[in-house]
Amino acid sequence: MKLKIGHLYPDLLDLYGDRGNILTLTQRAQWRGIEAKVQRVSLGDPLDFSKIDILFIGGGSDREQDILVEDLMKRKQEFKAAIEDGLVVLAICGGYQLLGQYYQMAGGKKIPGLGFLDLWTEAGSKRLIGNVVVKLENGLNEQSAQLSIKPLETLVGFENHSGKTFLGNGLASLGQVLYGNGNNGEDGAEGMHYKNVFGTYLHGPLLPKNPHFTDLLIALAFERSGSSGKLAALDDQLELLTHQTMVQRILNRS
Repeated sequence: MKLKIGHLYPDLLDLYGDRGNILTLTQRAQWRGIEAKVQRVSLGDPLDFSKIDILFIGGGSDREQDILVEDLMKRKQEFKAAIEDGLVVLAICGGYQLLGQYYQMAGGKKIPGLGFLDLWTEAGSKRLIGNVVVKLENGLNEQSAQLSIKPLETLVGFENHSGKTFLGNGLASLGQVLYGNGNNGEDGAEGMHYKNVFGTYLHGPLLPKNPHFTDLLIALAFERSGSSGKLAALDDQLELLTHQTMVQRILNRS
C-alpha cells in the first residue's frame, strides 16, 4: 500500500511547528507497513491533484497569504475538482482561511480566497491565543467507528490567530469548543468539514496530539482509493493517555 501526501507551500506556511503533522501522517502510515511519500509544492511547482491522497496546507502570516493567492488561483479549478472527488485535505489556520471566500484585514483590504467553501474571515481586535479542547461532532465519531478507528470525543490543540472565521449556512464545524475560542470566540464552533476537507485553527501540532484524527485522515484516503479504509490497529496506549491527560488538565483550569 502507498500513501501520497502533498504539502502545499512548506517554505511559506509553517508556523508553530505545523510540519509535525506531516511527520505524524508518514510515521503512522509506516508503522502499518504503508509506504508514505511526501511531495513538497512551493510557488510555481507542478502538482497533479489526482495523484495526491492527502493534501496539507499549514498556517502563515497575512503577508504570506497575500503572496500565495496568485499561485493558488492558477490551481483553482484542478483543486476544486479534486475536493469534489473526495481528496482528503487538512488545512490549518491560514490554510483554512484560504479555502473560504475572503480574509478582510484590519484596514479593510480583502484578500480573496479560493471560494471553495461558504466561510469568510475578518480581522479581530485581539489575538485568540491558548489551549483548546473541542468536543467532536457526532458524525465524525460515527465515521471513525465505521472505519474501525477507536473514536475519541475530543480534539486538543493550541490556537494563535487574530482572524475570526464564520461558517455559512449548511457548513458543519468540527465540533464545539469546551475550552478556548475556536473559529471566532463568539459562536462556540471550531473548524469545519466538508466531504473529506477539514479546516481548523488548532496547532500544537494538531496530529501528534490527536492520533485518532490522524488515522481518520489516512483511512479516508484509502477508502477514496477503493480499499476498505480499515487500518491495522496500533498500540496507542501512550498516545491516547497523553491526549486524555492534556484534555483533563486544560478542562480542570476552567
